[in-house]
Amino acid sequence: MAEVEVGVRALESKYIPAEIEAKWQQVWAEQRLDEATEDDDRPKFYALSMFPYPSGNLHMGHVRNYTITDVVARVRRMQGYRVLHPMGWDAFGLPAENAAIDRGIHPAQWTYQNIAQMRSQLKELGLSYDWGREVATCSPDYYRWTQWIFLQMLQMGLAYQKEAAVNWDPVDQTVLANEQVDSEGRSWRSGALVEKKLLRQWFLKITDYAEELLNDLEQLSGWPERVRTMQANWIGKSTGARVVFKTEQGDKLPVFTTRPDTLWGATFMVLSPEHPLVEKLTAPDRVAAVDDYRKEAAAKSEIDRTAEDREKTGVWTGSYAVNPVNGEKIPIWIADYVLMGYGTGAIMAVPAHDQRDFEFARKFNLPVNVVVQPEGERLDGDTLTAAWPGEGVMVNSGPLNGIPAGKGEGQSVAAAIQWLEAQGQGQGEANYRLRDWLISRQRYWGVPIPVVHCGECGPVPVPDDQLPVTLPEDVEFSGRGASPLAQLDTWVNVPCPTCGRPAQRETDTMDTFIDSSWYFLRYTDAQNAKQAFDPTKVNDWMPVDQYVGGIEHAILHLLYSRFLTKVLRDRGLLNFDEPFQRLLTQGMVQNLTYKNPKTGKYVPLAQITDPANPVDPETGDPLEVFYEKMSKSKYNGVDPQAVLAKYGADTARMFILFKAPPEKDLEWDDADVEGQFRFLNRVWRLVTEFISQNPTLSLPPIGAAGQATLSKEEKTLRRAVHAAIQAITEDIDGDYQFNTAVSELMKLSNALSEAAGKDSPVYGEGIRALVLLLAPFAPHIADELWHQLGQAGSVHQAPWPAYDPAALVAEEITLVIQIMGKTRGTLVVPADSDQAALEQYARESEVAQRYLEGKEIKKVIVVPGKLVNFVVAG
Repeated sequence: MAEVEVGVRALESKYIPAEIEAKWQQVWAEQRLDEATEDDDRPKFYALSMFPYPSGNLHMGHVRNYTITDVVARVRRMQGYRVLHPMGWDAFGLPAENAAIDRGIHPAQWTYQNIAQMRSQLKELGLSYDWGREVATCSPDYYRWTQWIFLQMLQMGLAYQKEAAVNWDPVDQTVLANEQVDSEGRSWRSGALVEKKLLRQWFLKITDYAEELLNDLEQLSGWPERVRTMQANWIGKSTGARVVFKTEQGDKLPVFTTRPDTLWGATFMVLSPEHPLVEKLTAPDRVAAVDDYRKEAAAKSEIDRTAEDREKTGVWTGSYAVNPVNGEKIPIWIADYVLMGYGTGAIMAVPAHDQRDFEFARKFNLPVNVVVQPEGERLDGDTLTAAWPGEGVMVNSGPLNGIPAGKGEGQSVAAAIQWLEAQGQGQGEANYRLRDWLISRQRYWGVPIPVVHCGECGPVPVPDDQLPVTLPEDVEFSGRGASPLAQLDTWVNVPCPTCGRPAQRETDTMDTFIDSSWYFLRYTDAQNAKQAFDPTKVNDWMPVDQYVGGIEHAILHLLYSRFLTKVLRDRGLLNFDEPFQRLLTQGMVQNLTYKNPKTGKYVPLAQITDPANPVDPETGDPLEVFYEKMSKSKYNGVDPQAVLAKYGADTARMFILFKAPPEKDLEWDDADVEGQFRFLNRVWRLVTEFISQNPTLSLPPIGAAGQATLSKEEKTLRRAVHAAIQAITEDIDGDYQFNTAVSELMKLSNALSEAAGKDSPVYGEGIRALVLLLAPFAPHIADELWHQLGQAGSVHQAPWPAYDPAALVAEEITLVIQIMGKTRGTLVVPADSDQAALEQYARESEVAQRYLEGKEIKKVIVVPGKLVNFVVAG
C-alpha cells in the first residue's frame, strides 16, 4: 500500500486541481483501490457503462456516460457493497479497416494506439475502474471465446447458412456495409449505384427466442418503458394464420395473414422480387419485364421499398394462383414493397380492406371485392375511393357471412382460423417482425468464423483446441475485390479437421454486435485462459445491477445481449434469464450550433464575431442558433481534454452531473462549468479554514453530536447537515437525480459557511459529512480534504453517512400567514402546535393585526405545519 504523506498540518493554501488529481490517481492505482473481490460476504453490485469503440479521443458523451456510472459505483462501495466496475473496448469494426485503406496502417496498430490514448484519458477523469479486468474484443484472448460461443450455437442448431442479399459495388467488385452506401444508393468509394446480390451467409436463429424475448420484457421493471416498447415493437409479434395458396403448376405459396377472415376478398397475390419461385412462375412473354423490374428493385433500399407515401410499382408474372377458400384463380404479381426477409416473401392482396393493396389494385386495374360491410352502409368495390379497414359484418365470405368482423372473441378472425384448420387449408400461427440475425461480414477486421468448408464433409467446425482462428497479418487493404481474407490463399487453404482432405476456411467475419453481446460476462472472469468464464464467478456477479448507455443501443445491442444470455443459459453455463437488471439511457450532450438556413452549412463558433447577431462569414447570411448534439460535422464539440486542463476532472464531473438529470439532454454552458469550479474552491476554503482554526479538534463521527445538549443554532445546523445526508442518499438510491444531489451539496456548503460557532462539534460533523457526500461526485478533492482532516485511509473506503432522524425533527416551524390566499408574512411558532394554537398564533401576529384591522373574518383555513389563511368578507 502506498503511503500518502498528508495530514492535519499539510495544508495547501490554494486549490490546484492538476496537482491534486494526478497525485490521487497514482495513489489509487498503487493501492489497487478499485479492484473487485469475490472472497468476502458483502453483497455484490455490478456497475457497467457500455464500452466504447476506440476512435482515439473521448467526447463529452463519453464523459457523461462514464461519470454517471462512476458515481453509482463509488456510492455503492461506500455503502458496503463489493463492486465490479470494469472497462474495455469494442474494438473490431469498419473504421479501423478504412484507416488501413486510407492511411496505410494496419487495423490492429491503429486500434491499439487509439486504445492506449483513450485509456489515458479515462484515467484522467478519476474513474474507479478495475483495470485488471480490461478487455479488447480484437484481442485473440477475447475472440477465441467469441468463436467458442459461436460453435456452441452451431452445435445447438442455432447457427446456419443460407443465401441473403448484400450491398454489392459493381465497380470495385466488393461487398459494402450499409454505412458505406450513401443516401442516393451509391458506393462511398467508387460512386457506383449499389446493387443487391445474393451470397451464402451465416445466420443465428434469434427467432427461436422471439416469444421469450418478448415475454421477459415484463421482468425488466428497472428499464425505461420507452426502451421496452421499442424492443417489443422490433420483435413485432402478430397473430393470425398461415394459409397455403397453390400455383396452377402445383407449387405451394404459403402466406401469413393477420386477417384470414378476408381470404374471400383476395383478388391477387404479390411476391417479393427475390422470391425463389419468381423465375419459374414468369411466363415467357413476361421475362424481360420481370427481369428489368427485379434489377430496379435490387438497387433500392428496404426503407425506400416500404415507404408508405411512394407510388406503388409492380409487374405481373403471367401466372396464377388458386385461392384455397373459393377456388378462384388470382394473378401473381411481383412488387418491391414485399420483402423476402419478412414473413414468407408472399402476400395475399385484399384491396377492399388494405390501403396499400387498394392503391396497387387501382393502379393496375385489378378487381376489388368487398367482404366487410360497415353497419348502415353498403360498399361497392367498383366505386370505393379508399380501402375500408374498419369494423362491420362479413359478406361474400361463405361460412363467415353474417359474423361480426374483428379479432375479438366470437368474431370473424377466430371463426376463420377455426374453419381453415377444420378444412385443412391453414392453421393459426404467431408471426414476428424479428428476423434471424445475419452475422456474416465480408470484411477483415472482425472475428473469423471458425468453420472450414470441405468438399466431402461440408461445413466443419474448427475443433476447440485449435481456437482461436486468428487473423493473418500479411494482408493488403485496397477496398476493392473480395474480402482481404478471401484473397490470402495461404490462410484460406487448410486441411479438413475431419477427413484431412484439402479444404477452405470460411472467409466471412462476424458482425461486431456479437463481440458486444457477451463482453459483460467476460468481465466477471477476464483473465481466464481456460474458459470464457467460470460459471461460479459469472453467476456470482451477474446480472449487471446498473447498465448505462445511449438510447441508440435500445434495440440491437440490448436485444442481442439478451438473446446470447438466454442461449448460454440453455447451454448450462448461466443460471439467470436477463443480463441487465436496471438500465439508464443517458441524454445527449448538446451545444450551441450555428447554421446557415440557406446553404445548410454549419459554421464554427470560432468564426462568429458577434454572438448576438451571428452571420455567415462567407455569405453574410443570418445564422440560425440552436442547441444540437455535439459532433465534429456541426463544429459544436467541446474537447474534454481542454476542460480538464483548465478546470480539472472534478469540475467537469460536477458540471456534467449538475446541469441536467441523467436521462435528459444536457446543454453545455461555459458559465456553469466556471460556477462548479467556484463551488469546489468554496468547499476547499471552507475545509482548510476549519482545519487552520481548529488544529487540535478531532473530527467527530456522523451522529456523534447528541441533540439534548445543543444550542438552538447548533440544532439548526445539525438539521441542515442531516437533511443533506437524507436528500442526497435518496437522490442516489432512487432515480439517480444527481443534479438535485449536487444542489443539496451546495445548500450544505452554504449552511456551513453561514453558521456561527465553527468550533462546535456539530460544525465538525458537518465538515465531515460534506467531504463524505462530495466524494463520489468529485473524488480527487474529497480524498485530498479527507487526508488534510487527518483521516486514515481513503475517503472512498469510508462508510457512507447515515442521517439521524432525531436531527430532522424541528422544534420550531415557519408558519405562512395568508389573507384571501395571498401570502402577507411569516411567523416562527412551536413545531408541535395544534390547529387551534396555530390559528391563535396567526390571529395575534403583527401581520394579521395589520391586514385584518376593521375586517370581518368569514373563515379560517389551517394547514397544519404550513399555513393559516384568513377569508374575509367583501
